[in-house]
Amino acid sequence: MAEAVNGRRDTDNAASGVVAVAAVLLLVSGVLNLLRAVMALAGDPVFVIVPKYTFRFTLTSWGWIYLVLGVLAILIGLALFRLALWARIAGVAVACLVIVANFLSIPYYPLWSLVVIAACTVVIWGLCTVRHTPA
Repeated sequence: MAEAVNGRRDTDNAASGVVAVAAVLLLVSGVLNLLRAVMALAGDPVFVIVPKYTFRFTLTSWGWIYLVLGVLAILIGLALFRLALWARIAGVAVACLVIVANFLSIPYYPLWSLVVIAACTVVIWGLCTVRHTPA
């Protein structure tokens, strides 16, 4: 009986550890999106000018997109520390939206976009693979 309890405790610890890593990465990507939003809204010349791009938006549009996604990622990242199922589902959804937004903006800021895509991919993996059942 003690082994079953310890086995369950180990599983719960692993689940909370994976979700904590996903939460931290989602928080980091949210902060990166907020910084990117500030740069875009301020018209920072760090962005590459792409003359003919199918998914072309103004820097102000990208700034607002990243501001909203950054705030959502931070709020959901904080909620993930409570191991709530709704936060895991919302975390996957927001991470997917962040990946799509960063994919569409690769020509404007390629390296940063790829880093955030990689971080959000790890977030999705972490939130989808862990099986945490509340006691």
